[in-house]
Amino acid sequence: RIVDPSKDLNSYGLGNVDWKERVEGWKLKQEKNMVHMSNRHSEGKGDIELNRADDARQPLSRVVPIPSSHLTPYRVVIILRLIILGFFLQYRVTHPVKDAYPLWLISVICEIWFALSWILDQFPKWYPINRETYLDRLALRYDREGEPSQLAPVDVFVSTVDPMKEPPLITANTVLSILSVDYPVDKVSCYVSDDGSAMLTFESLSETAEFARKWVPFCKKHNIEPRAPEFYFAQKIDYLKDKIQPSFVKERRAMKREYEEFKVRINALVAKAQKMPEEGWTMQDGTPWPGNNPRDHPGMIQVFLGHSGGLDTDGNELPRLVYVSREKRPGFQHHKKAGAMNALIRVSAVLTNGAYLLNVDCDHYFNNSKAVKEAMCFMMDPAYGKKTCYVQFPQRFDGIDLHDRYANRNIVFFDINLKGLDGIQGPVYVGTGCCFNRQALYGYDPVLTEEDLEPNIVVKSCCGSRKKSKSGNKKYYDKKKGIKRTDSSVPMFNPEDIEDGVEGYDDERSLLMSQRSLEKRFGQSPVFISATFMEQGGIPPSTNPATLLKEAIHVISCGYEDKTEWGKEIGWIYGSVTEDILTGFKMHARGWISVYCMPPRPAFKGSAPINLSDRLNQVLRWALGSIEILLSRHCPIWYGYNGKLRLLERLAYINTIVYPITSLPLLAYCVLPAFCLLTNKFIIPEISNFASMWFILLFCSIIATGILELRWSGVGLEDWWRNEQFWVIGGTSAHLFAVFQGLLKVLAGIDTNFTVTSKANDEDGDFAELYIFKWTALLIPPTTVLIVNLVGIVAGVSFAINSGYQSWGPLFGKLFFALWVVAHLYPFLKGLLGRQNRTPTIVIVWSILLASIFSLLWVRIDPFTSDSTKSASNGQCGINC
Repeated sequence: RIVDPSKDLNSYGLGNVDWKERVEGWKLKQEKNMVHMSNRHSEGKGDIELNRADDARQPLSRVVPIPSSHLTPYRVVIILRLIILGFFLQYRVTHPVKDAYPLWLISVICEIWFALSWILDQFPKWYPINRETYLDRLALRYDREGEPSQLAPVDVFVSTVDPMKEPPLITANTVLSILSVDYPVDKVSCYVSDDGSAMLTFESLSETAEFARKWVPFCKKHNIEPRAPEFYFAQKIDYLKDKIQPSFVKERRAMKREYEEFKVRINALVAKAQKMPEEGWTMQDGTPWPGNNPRDHPGMIQVFLGHSGGLDTDGNELPRLVYVSREKRPGFQHHKKAGAMNALIRVSAVLTNGAYLLNVDCDHYFNNSKAVKEAMCFMMDPAYGKKTCYVQFPQRFDGIDLHDRYANRNIVFFDINLKGLDGIQGPVYVGTGCCFNRQALYGYDPVLTEEDLEPNIVVKSCCGSRKKSKSGNKKYYDKKKGIKRTDSSVPMFNPEDIEDGVEGYDDERSLLMSQRSLEKRFGQSPVFISATFMEQGGIPPSTNPATLLKEAIHVISCGYEDKTEWGKEIGWIYGSVTEDILTGFKMHARGWISVYCMPPRPAFKGSAPINLSDRLNQVLRWALGSIEILLSRHCPIWYGYNGKLRLLERLAYINTIVYPITSLPLLAYCVLPAFCLLTNKFIIPEISNFASMWFILLFCSIIATGILELRWSGVGLEDWWRNEQFWVIGGTSAHLFAVFQGLLKVLAGIDTNFTVTSKANDEDGDFAELYIFKWTALLIPPTTVLIVNLVGIVAGVSFAINSGYQSWGPLFGKLFFALWVVAHLYPFLKGLLGRQNRTPTIVIVWSILLASIFSLLWVRIDPFTSDSTKSASNGQCGINC
């Protein structure tokens, strides 16, 4: 309707009461709409907050199951292979070869052992899984922007012994990558253990601390990866990708110049340390270096960077960096690396007391700056954290040749075996790249949920006051099921209370709550004992740093562990050079679980010995440690039957310690083809069609198992083949020596020296170290096996040529086995020849000598010729008859 303003509104009906009521109604309706829209807007904000809160309550990780289309055929083939293997062994045992009985008997014994070894290796891979972490949920729950971080404090351990074999520049890069991790700086502390008390390590660490003041802010400002400068600047990639700050190029160039100067200073220290003065090393202030005698020196601690000082160039705080060299005196057992790690546990508990510990070798740097947060997604998860003893990361390596000739990457172990264990009770501890729950290292049992509890499991818990808490901090399970731990980060008691007899406190962790029992367990340090009860870590703010340093020196004294449970039930366990396997096994036996974390960007990277001799010596040390555990009271075959260690996990640990013994049947099996060719005998009688079916089926099942395993794991065929080759190379050399050395060490007390693996830089070109040849007795057995098989192949082919067409059929089976051995030892042969195709004379002489002795001895004994045949041949006329 068009309204004429000159007319009265009443003439249009707009001035009456009805109209006014309509207008008022319309106004009320508009007001309601505005209120509703406002409410919807506020509800939207509330929904966002609720969604964030929901995300914060979500699990911090999840299990990603492997598709059943990959896993089901794999399991079916394993069962079929087991059945076929049973029929195959039944045929082999019931069909002896009468004219070659010794060869047949040896081969059957070897095959039975290989079958048992395969079962131990295969069935722990029955439940492989993958995992995924949610760093955004971790941040929402514990590390919100604008609020104090609630992330747990973490102490990072770096172990080093000899700076001449472990270059200080490599150690410095590891330390720099730790100091620049993406984690709250007040929550990270780095402890470097110098078990060789070298002033070179001390001085290089001092230089590293100074360079960190420039390097750390550069890393965090530009968010670079990796944060080890040597490996960052060596990357052959577009470093401008995703970098939007215009100053980046200029700052990167300046930082690279600073790093080159830093390298010059470190190399100058190394050059200076090549020859020790007669009077020993002297520090800058003129005082003698306390560690001039590495076997007789006091404990040393130096805090280079700390929370009270040590700011970077931007004025920001830096993580704490502490140098530690434990006391050593003649007449004391120091327990090598395990003893050094236990010293770091105590020092760190006194000085910073991080709730979690992360240990890396000096040559394993942080390749992923978020690695600590990745571990916290499991350790701080409400569902996993209380029962997780450690989070193990896979080892990845730099500087390995393209074809990985000696299987240094160990891909099959890290990407297949450990994934399989992750679906049972968790991966084994591999010695580096592992984040520990400090409570697990203290020998406590895990806090288990009701469904985890079994009738024979008693859960030990933390200590608390006898007085009932009004705030309800103390929560208990049913007494029959155990006691739940408190989450308080406040110490349950102070050192004075312990010294006064610990009166007024209840026993919730230890069997006895007395000063004597605690000292017998942990040692005579009230400060350290009080730290063990602070489950969330941290130290009281009122503590005096000078007092703590004095106490820290005390806990690294060489007599501190006497008559305590260190190395027996607490910390890294003593009794083997591979303390990692033993330590992880003890934790799993108490009921803890471990977790395998494989972030898309590898968390850590390290260096590996790429020449043949160093690689074999490394494998020898691992195998020797396994034999020591096998002959100890902690052997998984008979230790820990309390219902907490799962059966398949036990099988995995048994496989880990008995694998060196496989070297004995493997060596015998590798020389059998040569003896068959030389004597024209065979380990199998004439095969019928029925018997040949089992041979073919077994061969096909082996191939099928391998293919399906590669399918679900994503491992490449070349990596799998390199692993198979090195299994034979190591089995005929390092593992064989480890068996005899282990027997000598355990039974006769003859100790073998622990050799630190060289981690030198590749200064003579790419992979120059690959071609370096170092003489070692480990090379003799596989060289002998190679020569014997090559001689056997030549002899067998010559015999077939001279004997006519009918002898070629039986020859093919023998040739197949001989060529199988040669194919597996081919990388070893290439390593012997080296770059110049030259092999040391001593290796050739010894190998030919041994091969000749065995061959002549075999001909002289002639075990397959009966006495009647020999006498008949002796009675025959010769040419002069």
